[in-house]
Amino acid sequence: MEDATPTYLLSLPLHAITEVYGEEGLRRRFALEIERFDEADQVRIERALELASRLHRDHRRVREPYLNHLLRVATRIITYYRVRDIDVIVAALLHDAVEDHPEALAGGAPAEPTQAALAVLARDFGPRVAELVRSVTNPEYDPGRDSDEQYREHLAESLDRHPWARVIKASDFTDNGVGVIHTTGPKVHRAATKYRPLVPILRELVARADTPLDDDAKRHIADQLDLAERRFAAILEG
Repeated sequence: MEDATPTYLLSLPLHAITEVYGEEGLRRRFALEIERFDEADQVRIERALELASRLHRDHRRVREPYLNHLLRVATRIITYYRVRDIDVIVAALLHDAVEDHPEALAGGAPAEPTQAALAVLARDFGPRVAELVRSVTNPEYDPGRDSDEQYREHLAESLDRHPWARVIKASDFTDNGVGVIHTTGPKVHRAATKYRPLVPILRELVARADTPLDDDAKRHIADQLDLAERRFAAILEG
């Protein structure tokens, strides 16, 4: 990465960093972004990144380490949404930890792995972080109903109650939706089918007065949702 000076790396879109420099580049970009925080906050963020790295070390999404997704979600919140709330950034790094690796996070095989994993997050990072992660964690679904419909219902209800969780989900959705062009194989059509109906739901939620973002950040997210919608339409209708 000799050509990736800090100024150059800070100028690149996150998926461009991913394609050219991979996980190392995303880690460097994230490190540059958190330099603006005080030392205690940096330590807390780095602890969360270390935990996310451990939990997701064997987890991949299509062509890349899963950690890349988490780094982009957290970096986007800092860079494009201009969020300085440390709990939100920590929760962004850990937003899939409970859903994907509850037993590993809880340190065993508890009877209620989701609750045990959330308790660990509350102990190590505070109850607000645990609640934010809970808000974007999918529950167990009724096998007799359509899973995508249940996903949309849960998301709309949970984000209605938790404005800061909307911020994390908006970044997560942007990475999955706008980033669908970086996906290959059957997952492309599956992602478009699952996520396209969420666009109007997220658009309305983000635009609400109680969503804790400034107008520029909300416009940025709205533009990204429009782009995701166009890409989903091209996949499903093309």
